[in-house]
Amino acid sequence: MPHDPTIAIVGVTGAVGAEFIATLDRRNVRVGKLKALASARSAGQSVSFRGQSIVIEELNERSFEGVDIALFSAGSGISKKFAPIAVRSGAVVVDNSSAFRMDPNVPLVIPEINARRIRDHKGIIANPNCAAITALVPLWPIHQKNRIKRVIISTYQAASGAGAAAMDELVQSTRANLNGQVYAPKVMPHPFAFNLFSHNTAIDPETGYNDEETKVINETRKIFEDEGIAIGVTCVRVPVLRAHCESITFECEKPISEDEVRRILATAPGVRIVDDRANNYFPMPVDASGQDDVLVGRIRKDLSDPSGHSIAMFVAADQLLKGAALNAVQIAELLPERVMA
Repeated sequence: MPHDPTIAIVGVTGAVGAEFIATLDRRNVRVGKLKALASARSAGQSVSFRGQSIVIEELNERSFEGVDIALFSAGSGISKKFAPIAVRSGAVVVDNSSAFRMDPNVPLVIPEINARRIRDHKGIIANPNCAAITALVPLWPIHQKNRIKRVIISTYQAASGAGAAAMDELVQSTRANLNGQVYAPKVMPHPFAFNLFSHNTAIDPETGYNDEETKVINETRKIFEDEGIAIGVTCVRVPVLRAHCESITFECEKPISEDEVRRILATAPGVRIVDDRANNYFPMPVDASGQDDVLVGRIRKDLSDPSGHSIAMFVAADQLLKGAALNAVQIAELLPERVMA
C-alpha cells in the first residue's frame, strides 16, 4: 500500500517556502513527514506545520535520504547542485527555479494544461516562470478551441517575484518615502516606492529583451508544444507586493468574439472571470492576492485588428501561489501514487 510521503522543502525560509507549507496544509496534502531545509544561517530555527514545530536543517548532500518528494525554491544554483542529488536519493523533485525548464528531458508543467507530461519525468519536473503561468492558464483553453498564432503581453510584476527581501524593500522604501526620508535601494536596481521599471533581469544586448521576457517566450512554446506561436513580451516591475498583472492581446487563426472567449473561460480550470464594465471592476492585485485562480477581465475586441481575429484582456494572479507554490503543490498532488505504489 502507498504510504504518506516524506516531503522536503528546499528554501523553506523564503517567501515561496512559506507558501509551500501553507498550501500543503490548506489543500490537505498527504504528508507523512515534512523536512524543512535551508542554508546554514537558518539551521536550528523552526517552522510550524499542522501543529508541529519542524526544526530547520542545513541543506547538504545527505538531506534527501528517505525523501519521496522535494519541493525546491532556493534559486537555480542550488537546484543545479542539489536536485540531481535528491533524485539519486530516490526523490522526485519539483523545481521552482529556471535551472531545468528548457531541458528537453525535463517536463515543464502547468497541471491545468499539460499534467500528462508529469509521467515523462526522469526525477525532475520544472515549475514554469510565474509570468508565463499567469498568462497561459487563461490562454490555453482558448488555444484549444481556436489556435492562438500571436500574443503580445505586457506584465506588471510584483515584488514577490524577486523574493522576500524585495517585498521587504518595497515596504521599507514606501514607509521612508512617506516620511520624507531617503531610502537607498539594496535589492532592486532602482527606487521601488511609487515607481516602476523594466524587469530587473539582464538585458540581451543583441535582442534588447531581458531574461524574464525570454523565459516567457521560450516556456510558452514548450508548454503549448507550438514552436510557431509568435510572442512579444515586455516585463515591468511594479510596486505591488505579491500579485502579478498582465495585459494580453492575442490573435487566433479563426475569427473569435469576446462572448466566445467568456464562454470558454467560464468553465476553464484555474480561471475566474472578473469583468464588470458597468462598475469599472476588473482584475486587481488586491483581489488576486491569496487566491488560487487567475482572474481575467477587460475582455474586449482588439480594435487594431478589423479582421475580428484578436482579443485583448487583463489578468491578475498571486505570484506566490499559482505563480509558484500552488502550481508546484498541484504537481506534487499528482505524484504520490506513482512515487510510492
